[in-house]
Amino acid sequence: MGDLISTHLDEGKREVITARTGELMGDFGRLYEQQYAVALFNQMRYDVEGGGGPQPQLLHRKVPLKNKSIFSGALFQYLEENKKWRNRFLFIPDSYNINYYDNKQAHDRGLHPKGTINCAGYRVLTSMEEYLELLNTSLPGIKAKVGSSPFLKCATTFPLILWHPYARHYYFCMVTEKEQQKWNAVFQDCVRHTNNGLPEECKVQTPAFTDAVRLYRQAHGHYGTWDMMCGTPPQILANLVMETLLPEMRDLITPKLKGKMHERQRSWMLISDAVYGLVQSQAQAQYEAVVQSCEAGRPPLETIIRTDMDQIITSKEHVTSKIRALVLPKAEKLLKVSIEPYISSILEALMEPTSRGFFEVRDLFFRELVDMSKNLLNDGNKEKLGEHMEKISMLAFHPVKMQSCYEMMETLSLEGLQQRFDVSSPSVFVQRAQILMREQMDDAVYTFEQLLHQSLEGQEGEDLCKSIQRCQDRVIKKFDYDSSTVRKKFFREALLQIFIPYMLKQLSPSCSAELPRFQELIFEDFSRFILVENIFEEVVLHTVMKDIMMAVKEAAVQRRHNLYRDSIVLTNSDPNLLLLGENPPIDWAEEYGGGQEEVDGESAGDGESAGDHEAQKRRRMKQVVSMIQLEGAPSVLPNESCLEVPGVENIPEETTEVRSDASLSQKSEKQVPNGTKEDVNRNAVEEKPPTNRSTLKEEESTTEKSLQETESKSAIDCAIQEIKNAVQEEEHELRTQKAVESSSSKEESAAEEEDSAHYCQEEARLNQADANKDTPSSTEQKPLDSPIREVEVMSASEQQENRITASTQDSHVEKTMASSQHDDSGFQLAANEAEGEEHQTAKEECSDSETGEDTGKGESAHMDHQ
Repeated sequence: MGDLISTHLDEGKREVITARTGELMGDFGRLYEQQYAVALFNQMRYDVEGGGGPQPQLLHRKVPLKNKSIFSGALFQYLEENKKWRNRFLFIPDSYNINYYDNKQAHDRGLHPKGTINCAGYRVLTSMEEYLELLNTSLPGIKAKVGSSPFLKCATTFPLILWHPYARHYYFCMVTEKEQQKWNAVFQDCVRHTNNGLPEECKVQTPAFTDAVRLYRQAHGHYGTWDMMCGTPPQILANLVMETLLPEMRDLITPKLKGKMHERQRSWMLISDAVYGLVQSQAQAQYEAVVQSCEAGRPPLETIIRTDMDQIITSKEHVTSKIRALVLPKAEKLLKVSIEPYISSILEALMEPTSRGFFEVRDLFFRELVDMSKNLLNDGNKEKLGEHMEKISMLAFHPVKMQSCYEMMETLSLEGLQQRFDVSSPSVFVQRAQILMREQMDDAVYTFEQLLHQSLEGQEGEDLCKSIQRCQDRVIKKFDYDSSTVRKKFFREALLQIFIPYMLKQLSPSCSAELPRFQELIFEDFSRFILVENIFEEVVLHTVMKDIMMAVKEAAVQRRHNLYRDSIVLTNSDPNLLLLGENPPIDWAEEYGGGQEEVDGESAGDGESAGDHEAQKRRRMKQVVSMIQLEGAPSVLPNESCLEVPGVENIPEETTEVRSDASLSQKSEKQVPNGTKEDVNRNAVEEKPPTNRSTLKEEESTTEKSLQETESKSAIDCAIQEIKNAVQEEEHELRTQKAVESSSSKEESAAEEEDSAHYCQEEARLNQADANKDTPSSTEQKPLDSPIREVEVMSASEQQENRITASTQDSHVEKTMASSQHDDSGFQLAANEAEGEEHQTAKEECSDSETGEDTGKGESAHMDHQ
């Protein structure tokens, strides 16, 4: 790969790349310096005059993903270096960057990842057909046919491909369709987050950057929306360079590429990724220099603005009136002919999927709280409440649960707008609406958390459920008003993004030639803060804004969209809620229990290094999405570093599932021991679940007791060793006594031989249990009280009936443990397939608690009697 890039990207082509990047950054730098002064003036004017408008009723979480990660798990990744599929462990932190490692152990040890994927500008594809269709557009004249091109042989039938027009492509494969759906939701959320634009907290740099990019594209004839306006500023600038640089480099390089069709496509992708990397590094260095220069000159600009703000505002209003007299007649004519007939239809196309998406957000929030109330009604203590709230607190950032809300916006169709209004694709509006859904969900959850936490003092049982109901009703009412305000703002912004570029494109040829003469009306001292180009755009915006506001207001009257009047929240209207917003975030697991599962119980040594400390911190980091767990898998996915994937013909089908590295950290998962597939199937047949309800109750209590006893494992090991020694001494005495008694019958001799054989079997089983006691596994352990009870029975009596009873109890406990195992990965599909079973289990545990206690007491008394 290095030879390929060095061959085709020689010194001459690298100079071309540097020259094109420098030219664009020079033009951008001049525009950025101009827009920086304008943005600084607008921000300081806004601070002085203040801005009215609706204020949200819901509280906003400042740092929502503190000490949280999104997802992690193992899958197959295709490596370009050796053209092979390998098992990789992926970890997605709160930055939404995808880090991939050789295995889970490398991540836990704090090693650097093998690579990091920034998902800005990527698209997630779920089939090879979609990928080849996009790939055919990369090289004109080279077309790949589906099924005939050996471009890439997927390891399984469930691929996920990250496609980028300029950067490297990434190929992944999953074993089951369920895995593919979960990883697809996570990858989509990573792309959605990184495409969300620049941070709004930067009140000067962000508008200066976006206006400079927009003016640069308009100067080159591009007025419409732009799909690649995503990522960090260096990434956006690199995308801007690649728009014009990539066709030039393609014409220079592709005639020299050799090989078959798929080999030339692969070579061009690697070259494009190398060019994109060079452009991005150069753009980042030059952009940082421009920003530092503007920030260094900010203090004198602020001094001028504070001193002469009134004069600057008066001068700007005077120039605006002159430009409005020139532009307004032409703009109103264009508005009446080309804009007004389409406002209502476009608004309806936007409102339908957006309203359905926000309704789904409301319903999802309501369903989660109702499910929590039902569970707490059966077992209403604060420890259970802490476990449920720990999950609900991250509901907005759970991409799988939120997928049903996001899918509503995928149906957005703006047919005909691509040609008429120069709209590249509806993805810009889809992703923006999805981000707003996530923000509204998090605001509702955070407000509910604060209200519920305030009302929890002394609440138990029915009172607890009533408190949840009151807080739920209050939050949903606030959500209805806030979501209405957010949607109306989204509609206005979307319509402006569609119409303003079109109007500017139509009006610029006739107006731009006359704009320079208005610059003479501005004082030289104020010329840095008043630009005629910006005033021209403001006049056009205000012209169409009146019609857009009227259309949105008329749509709000329709009940089917549930749009309310904008809520004005005064600072003293809800003082209690405002005070709650200043409280620190609530750690439900730590405050109400249930957080002990997050720590593996490993205590750090006195000489712990900084790397070990970081690894411990990563292990304690709570994960929003549960790791993938696969049920009953006889085939095992190797955990070692960088193991090759078997040939495509040997890849198991969907019916044969594979264990992932991520499942090792789940305590509730059932692992398959070493053995053949026939052994696994035979054991599954032998371990039949009980059908009697009373037997089920007794087994549940027995299992609960055995799990409690395993916590004192070391003490029981010592007791086992002492009992074994005592049994050996008693057995020796029994053999001696029986050897002396020559008058014993043949039946008694046969009983002695059977007793000795049974003892050897028990001793072998105890030795096997000691050998396996330190094996790390999530498989259920055989209860340690069963062999102890059997040894006591054997040492107390030699009767055949007691031996049969003991062995029956042991097999009974083993069946109980097998039947009590279930997959508790925490993963829920949009339809909540497993919700009903979990609710029924909670009710049975609550109603049968007394029976379990009686059973446990009976077993304890039986052991004491023996």
